[in-house]
Amino acid sequence: MSVEIKKVQNKKDLKAFIEFHYDHYKGNPYDVPSLYSDEFNTLSKDKNAAFDFCEAEYYMAYKDGKMVGRVAAIINHRANERWNSKDVRFGWIEFIDDLEVSRALLDAVGDYGRSKGMTHIVGPLGFSDMDREGMLTFGFDRLSTIATLYNYEYYPQHMEKLGNWKKDNDYVEYFLPVPDKVPEKLVKLSDMIQKRYNLHVKKVTPKDIREGYAHKLFEIINKTYIDLYGFVSLTDRQIDQYVKMFLPAVDFDLVTVIVDSNKDDMIAGIGITIPSLSKALQKCRRGRLFPFGWWHILKAIKFHKTEGVDLLLIGVLPEYRSKGANALIFTDLIPRYIKHGFKWGESQVEMESNAGVQGQWSMFEKEIHKRRRCYRKSLV
Repeated sequence: MSVEIKKVQNKKDLKAFIEFHYDHYKGNPYDVPSLYSDEFNTLSKDKNAAFDFCEAEYYMAYKDGKMVGRVAAIINHRANERWNSKDVRFGWIEFIDDLEVSRALLDAVGDYGRSKGMTHIVGPLGFSDMDREGMLTFGFDRLSTIATLYNYEYYPQHMEKLGNWKKDNDYVEYFLPVPDKVPEKLVKLSDMIQKRYNLHVKKVTPKDIREGYAHKLFEIINKTYIDLYGFVSLTDRQIDQYVKMFLPAVDFDLVTVIVDSNKDDMIAGIGITIPSLSKALQKCRRGRLFPFGWWHILKAIKFHKTEGVDLLLIGVLPEYRSKGANALIFTDLIPRYIKHGFKWGESQVEMESNAGVQGQWSMFEKEIHKRRRCYRKSLV
């Protein structure tokens, strides 16, 4: 039977589009599903602030009357302007191990891109860097995280077989056992930095967030990530959206801000880390908080009933990187990890070519345990 591609037309179709993931990875011990509500809000054109400057269509693949794949086609006009490109992105891609299905899905994205005047197709990418991105190419036997994609090992094999797809960017992710104590070298470096540059640690409080401090934190993300692959600064509406999405998962004890006393406590860097929610999310039946999913997540966030911590967002302003400001972040956080009994930390995706950011792990035991790739193909 040939593959039939159907476009998502209504909420019923969007529900089927989202639900496919839960069926596709049923019983898989490594996939970490998103909450259904988060997926619905992100993909809904009347709820996601990214649609102020993005347009998108979603496609489902059917074979023999059964849904066998899905994909999102996204055009981020701000990103195309920022990077002087004409790209259509593919994201939310899932497919059975059938080359006819993966080809039909990617062809649908390509056809959509051509109809909009795009010259290249690239992905997996979302609407912004806050969405999951990059196809897993190594580490298929490692647990995923709340912020990263998981996919079967045959996915990158399909990309190779389909031909004309080229590497556009590779990422690495680090597994970092929590040390028994803060490395002495790190302590000495932190003491020197505080004295020489008048930098110090600030702990964020709920009161700070109520008074708008969260926007200041995301402004630092905008500044520190500005030159990273495909990044486009977040708008105020997007920041409001992400604050609302991430705030329930935040334990403020695990958030560290570095401020400059010489500049009225201007933020120099941030470290936003959260207890790993991977196991808890796996226990949320089909991505739902009810009836019991909320309890598993609460145990992880509030009672730290989880072994790991996700290093979700870490950023230091360029002018403070050479001063070693990131050392202050980890000198503050490691004792807190030890106190809460965390056994390991995991970095989020880091560009393979970004030696600067990877250098921050030089004082720790570490392992590159996952790799992922974004692909590019010409449409002309």
